[in-house]
Amino acid sequence: MSNFQNILDEISGNLNTLKDRGTVASYIPELGKIDASKFGIHLIDIHKNHYTTGDSDELFSIQSISKVLTLSQAFSLIGDRLWERVDVEPSGDPFNHLSLLEMENGIPRNPLINAGAIVVCDVLVSQFKNAKEEFLSYVQEIANDPTISYDEKVAASEQQTGFRNYAAANLLKSYGNLENNVEEVLDFYFHQCSLQLSCKQLASLFYMFINRGQCQRNNTFLNIGQVKRINALMLSCGFYDEAGEFAFKVGLPGKSGVGGGIVAVLPNQFCVATWSPGLNVKGNSKLGMLALEQLTTRTDLSIF
Repeated sequence: MSNFQNILDEISGNLNTLKDRGTVASYIPELGKIDASKFGIHLIDIHKNHYTTGDSDELFSIQSISKVLTLSQAFSLIGDRLWERVDVEPSGDPFNHLSLLEMENGIPRNPLINAGAIVVCDVLVSQFKNAKEEFLSYVQEIANDPTISYDEKVAASEQQTGFRNYAAANLLKSYGNLENNVEEVLDFYFHQCSLQLSCKQLASLFYMFINRGQCQRNNTFLNIGQVKRINALMLSCGFYDEAGEFAFKVGLPGKSGVGGGIVAVLPNQFCVATWSPGLNVKGNSKLGMLALEQLTTRTDLSIF
């Protein structure tokens, strides 16, 4: 579609005039330092054409978007055995709530809430001698980009303030759903969330979710059935207790992070990443949600 660039430019022009850009996630001190005026969009279509606007080359902490990537790695390694330890249902709760975990005997509702992602991290810690290195190599290989790295300051900041994640991990451990040491699993989890990417890198990385599990070099990382299931999880669970709203207004599988990033995919068509650090009350990027709603409305392209 040749007018993607014009549409992105128009969306950027419209949204940059908004005064209310949401609130930066200051509960993680390092994220609280980010300039709320930043805004970028990058789109890559199935033919590998790139369209971009704004601050799309600036690095930011992708936070919970990384959960899709650890999920992909774990799913590719152990297959359907993963679902014995984590469910696939929307939680209807904020990302860090613990009440369902206790009610459901230590089985997280899905792998995209914090408790579920911690279980996925535990799977990878069991698989590798150094899960942090192996995961980073996995991401670099998919993106064909050795410059991708963790933001150590963000990881340390999360470790110092991640009391609810420590609570979730210990609760999981008490139910026998964490095989490894809590500190080791959480160190990996905090690093995973600190992964820093630009919108361009993020869209390029998620290309495999529109291309039947194959990256831009046509190397296969997931089979078609696994891609289908992960895309379904992004649609139903990718925005926590705002997943229904995102499906209703945008109509794409996607994943948000409290760093202000959102990535969304339309299989066989395009992948798009947005970044605006200001969050709405649900913890999703305020401008990012609006941008993607305008994108699918103007293009008439969604899974529906």
